[in-house]
Amino acid sequence: MSLRESILLSWQRSEASLVDVDQPSPAYISGLDVDTTLTRAARPVIDSLASELTNEPVCIILTDAKGVVLDRRGGDPSLIRRLDAVDLSPGFTYTEAEVGTNGIGTALEVGGPILVLGPEHYTGVLRRFACAGAPITHPVTGGQLGVLDITTQAQNSNAVLLSFAKLAARRIQERIVEEANALDQALLSDYYAACRHTGGSVIALGEEVFMINAHAQAHFDSVDQAALIDRTRDARGGVRPCTFIADLPSGFTARLAYQPTFLGNRLAGGIVQVREHRSGLRTPGSTTRVPTLPGVIGTSALWRHTTQEILESAGRAEWIVAEGESGTGKLTLLRAVHNYSRPGNRLVILDADDPELVNAAATELEAGSDLVLRHAHLLSAEDIHALVDVLQTVRDSLSDEPWVALTVITGQSGAQDELNTQLLRFFPRTVAVPPLRHHLDDVQALVPHLLARTGVAGVTLSQAAVSQLMRLPWPGNVTHLRTVLGEVARRRRSGVVELGELPAECRATTRRHLTRLEALERDAIVDALAAHQGDKAAAALALGMSRATIYRKIRDYAIVT
Repeated sequence: MSLRESILLSWQRSEASLVDVDQPSPAYISGLDVDTTLTRAARPVIDSLASELTNEPVCIILTDAKGVVLDRRGGDPSLIRRLDAVDLSPGFTYTEAEVGTNGIGTALEVGGPILVLGPEHYTGVLRRFACAGAPITHPVTGGQLGVLDITTQAQNSNAVLLSFAKLAARRIQERIVEEANALDQALLSDYYAACRHTGGSVIALGEEVFMINAHAQAHFDSVDQAALIDRTRDARGGVRPCTFIADLPSGFTARLAYQPTFLGNRLAGGIVQVREHRSGLRTPGSTTRVPTLPGVIGTSALWRHTTQEILESAGRAEWIVAEGESGTGKLTLLRAVHNYSRPGNRLVILDADDPELVNAAATELEAGSDLVLRHAHLLSAEDIHALVDVLQTVRDSLSDEPWVALTVITGQSGAQDELNTQLLRFFPRTVAVPPLRHHLDDVQALVPHLLARTGVAGVTLSQAAVSQLMRLPWPGNVTHLRTVLGEVARRRRSGVVELGELPAECRATTRRHLTRLEALERDAIVDALAAHQGDKAAAALALGMSRATIYRKIRDYAIVT
């Protein structure tokens, strides 16, 4: 059989993906989010199209950008039974890598509309169908949102199917624009209201909109503005009001109050009102100095402020909770502060999973040792009750109290009520140890320090490589950075490491969480680009993807080329 070039290339990709030519088994994804920008815009379009095709033996299928079927409408009972038999139904994934050449997966791969006729399908069980798929792209960002596919039995194939699919995809994109305009209007209204009523600094955050008012631009210099913008990232997409603190490079501390904006039950974005007050650490022009602690690296205002808070606590033997994401350096900071502030006291570090935790804590505290309890969020209710008794005994019987600190991972707890209402009442202060993404300036100093700890002497990073590391979100924080630098040191024992020699994950700056499969794909693209000196066409050929696909994925993963 002679195949069109686009279909032949799709077959080659399908073969490279080891797709079963007889009976593929598409993956099933449970718990689909059916209330998204795409589904809301598509619903009335699909309703209308289904009514237009009421008497036609065709089925209308909507998928997301990963080929997962979100909706399926129309079709006579015979066609529905046949589609069910090949798992072309909501929840199943119809990418080329799963089921071979088909109207959904191939449209996603080539980034354009395509009609796949019966024998052009790669797998035998799909050759009884004809399907026309048209990608749906975001009208503002250009990113792929999904595919509108029209499927019928092969004998009913008609070129008009593709026209219908393209028309429906275009209608969906128009509705996305309409919805975006309405959401933006709601956000803009709240933004103007906040500017009028407060007379202060206001920031508006939307999916595609970011605004900062004239007061904020006049009141904060460009460096402080950049710090404020970075700090608002954690609020984006939030559905509940919240307040958080930003320590600014100028020495001031800003209080940011976030209030979400809704249009009906849809989140349009949020308004952040900024209030400034002088930091307890330092004010502009002051000479207050936080001591340098061995093993603790960081000179940013936020990190210095955190260090100062813990230093003050240890100096007064005030019991404290160090809360933060995994890998932020909570234990390192507590240990260094103790060694500086209380060098004559013995420090004991216990872990919440120690079966002898309570007895060990009681023994050490009675002996006057200072104590750090790691991972307190994992304590069972039984251990919390026992520790409460131990801590109460220490408070009642010892005149010279030891220093006690807990480390807690933000947002996690095995026994939340007991932890909050019973154990934490002994700890008057909670210090938030910031994630690395909130003090990226410290990466510059962390890199040589962490490289030195690998035991490999003589390897350094170029400024371009360090600058790239300072652009990354570091979901695993300092621990993540240490792991990456360990990999660098294993590959290169001496000399200067350039940007192109960084691990693949460091060549993409996307801040969204990637699945394991997406991370592997990103790394393969980075490696192929490196192997072909940045030639995207050659890299696409080596990977078996189209040029359009590799350009799209480079953009989606924010790969630095």
